[in-house]
Amino acid sequence: MNKTLISTGSVANNKKARFNYTILETFEAGIMLTGGEVKSLRAGRATISESYATVDNGELFLVNAHILEDNATKGGFVQHVAGRPRKLLLKRKELNRLMGEVAKKGKTLVPLEIYFNDRGIAKVRIGLAQGQNMADKRETIKERDWNRDKQRILAHYNNGKK
Repeated sequence: MNKTLISTGSVANNKKARFNYTILETFEAGIMLTGGEVKSLRAGRATISESYATVDNGELFLVNAHILEDNATKGGFVQHVAGRPRKLLLKRKELNRLMGEVAKKGKTLVPLEIYFNDRGIAKVRIGLAQGQNMADKRETIKERDWNRDKQRILAHYNNGKK
């Protein structure tokens, strides 16, 4: 059986985060993983759609990120728990700044993407976000639909002109 492994690029995206929140700023954080978790990430077996980041005792953790067990290591000696909290690694200055921002009302940290950088190291892009109300969501949907219709009209116009 030939598996395709991801050496660089995106592993998991959180599409709902950009719809439910306004992303104010993004940060790149390292993530502490076990060997089996890295292997599962390379196989693309991760979801972060319902996950969030939280501060606990001055450290940042990724909660509810599901990195499934790899089939090859399923019967092995060391297995990991799919939804365990994973420590995120940031510089102290960035972490202190984020803790101050999260303490403000209405701001939260959401993971946007898990990916492998150019050196093959797993990273998490987290966003400092503020929740959107229903009116903002409707505006986003209206803008997205208009852009789709605009592209369709332009394609039809350009095809008829040739």
